[in-house]
Amino acid sequence: MKPYKADLLLVIVTLCWGSSYLFMKMGLDSISEFNLIALRFGFAFILAGAIFYRRLLKMNLQTLKYSMLLGFILFVVFTAITFGLKTTTTSNMGFLISLTVIFVPLINTVVFKQRLERKLLVSILLAIVGISFLTLKFPFEITMGDLLCIFAAFSYAIHIIVAGFVTKKVDTLSLGITQLGFAALFGLIFSFIFETPAFPNSTESWIAILVLSIFCSGVGFILQIVAQKYTTPVRTGLIFTLEPVFAAILGVIFLQEVISSTGYIGAVLLLLSIVLSSVQIKRTTLRSRTTMS
Repeated sequence: MKPYKADLLLVIVTLCWGSSYLFMKMGLDSISEFNLIALRFGFAFILAGAIFYRRLLKMNLQTLKYSMLLGFILFVVFTAITFGLKTTTTSNMGFLISLTVIFVPLINTVVFKQRLERKLLVSILLAIVGISFLTLKFPFEITMGDLLCIFAAFSYAIHIIVAGFVTKKVDTLSLGITQLGFAALFGLIFSFIFETPAFPNSTESWIAILVLSIFCSGVGFILQIVAQKYTTPVRTGLIFTLEPVFAAILGVIFLQEVISSTGYIGAVLLLLSIVLSSVQIKRTTLRSRTTMS
């Protein structure tokens, strides 16, 4: 797969995730947090497993181990997000979760000593400014939900980096599907310990769970794993900053929300950051040659 096709898949993933906060709030109206995690990832795993069961039958032990690791990280990420939704706004959450774009290169630089290209550094700065224009509402106050969102962003940066490493070693489709199963399993275990597991009790909640399962979890996380084999973790994190743009667009379409003038500026800056990161900058070196005539 060519890198631009991988980037297109990641944009589709981001579009799916742009709707997730709305449907998570709908789902939490009738079921608890760990219960929601178990259901959304459980249904996604069952559906994807039924479609690609022949592929899963060929899965090796190494893929299973990596799937368990990625599934646990996903469980941690969405535990922080679902509990964070209780005490923060969706706009704050959109901004704070997008801090993944900072954490990915930061971890790569500190832990793996990887040097960040200048154009990517500029792209990240543009993305952060764009996200703040699009999502932040003042006065901005730090709540426990905000801290949980920051932790979720950091944890998801780890997921992106680990996925970027393990996708080079195993079958990405099997890895993407089975990580969903492990995330669901961890959610179910914690739901039995701290909650009373149950199915949604309203049509609205069922719709929310099915959308979260099929599109936000199934399509989203499987395509992410498949695409990450052909791109870098830093670029993946940068593309994911488009999530609040899609969330804002969906809010306008389905909830009749209004985007402010600063919001439009933020969206343009985010798109510009993605375009800049895609541009191949050719450096020409001038070599002085003395010729004698």
